[in-house]
Amino acid sequence: MSETRRTPLYARHVELGARMVDFAGFAMPVQYDSIKNEHRAVRETAGLFDVSHMGQIHLSGKTALESAQRLLTCRVDTLEVGQVRYGLLCNSDGGCVDDVTVYREGPSEFMLCVNASNIEKDRDWIRDGLVPGSEIRDRSSETGLLAIQGPKSAELLDRLCHAGEEPNPSALGRFRFSAYTTQAGPVLISRTGYTGSDGFEIYLPAEVSRALFDLLLETGQADGLVPAGLGARDTLRLEAALPLYGHELDDTTSPLEAGLARFVKRKQGGFIGHEAIEAREKQGRSRQLVGFELLERGIARADYPIVSGGRQVGRVTSGAPSPSLGTSIGLGYVPPENAAPGTELAIEIRKKNVKARIVTTPFSKNS
Repeated sequence: MSETRRTPLYARHVELGARMVDFAGFAMPVQYDSIKNEHRAVRETAGLFDVSHMGQIHLSGKTALESAQRLLTCRVDTLEVGQVRYGLLCNSDGGCVDDVTVYREGPSEFMLCVNASNIEKDRDWIRDGLVPGSEIRDRSSETGLLAIQGPKSAELLDRLCHAGEEPNPSALGRFRFSAYTTQAGPVLISRTGYTGSDGFEIYLPAEVSRALFDLLLETGQADGLVPAGLGARDTLRLEAALPLYGHELDDTTSPLEAGLARFVKRKQGGFIGHEAIEAREKQGRSRQLVGFELLERGIARADYPIVSGGRQVGRVTSGAPSPSLGTSIGLGYVPPENAAPGTELAIEIRKKNVKARIVTTPFSKNS
């Protein structure tokens, strides 16, 4: 059994009294105070997350753009330097190897931010799919990653950054990034996140992660900034109906089944898995991802059966009480005929069928 890894902020999380759990092979904080309070802070003020367990794989070389176009479902050729885009890596069967964000750092330089549980798998898959003339470097272990999310995040970052010739972080557009200098050292800041609230992700050398983490907490304390853990991160992304790899996505799931068609260059094609995805579409989908709310008390957990007419028709992929809405919500796969908003189904919870209704997503209008 492999040893649980630690991010550069592990000791700081323990000092702050965080409850630590194993997540994707890393010891990570699930909560500090309470999930509800940390969730509320992100929606109303700001929350600070350690997401240094995520991986960073850099792609370069004279054919880097050609390789990126072949590897990713999204269009990379239209990305400007300083722009970020969400996309997927797919296998030859049309299933999702991972979902990633791709950063264009230069004409022939890209960074892929990948899920922690998939770093080694993605690295090998990317290497196998490269066009000759491209190369990759895995910088995951040397890179720290913080996420500051919430309506106060832009204001707080502006206080810490010396912009020079670049505009302050608050001037960055969505899915844009730039280099900045802070008291802790140089950083790369992107206006991205995984909470559904406005926010930023900060890439920096691993060894200065703690210095910037503490600086952010000190600067933002008066404005309500709090450290937040994986528990709040999960309820926030669920309200925004953002997929989590291993739950909504896996090696067998087509991105079209998961409702991610807007991130797939179907007309252009040319990426690994394109032909298989189109062939599966021609056969007709057997399932699609939906959002639902419970109409009775209960919590829908991953893998709970979704029931219609007394028989199981699907399964829950994610579920939790929504701190913003005060109801219990979830995501799951059902046949297309059961997927229309307003359709009433049931979730089997401890051998009892609890009434549920399909709803449009995202669940929270604030996300």
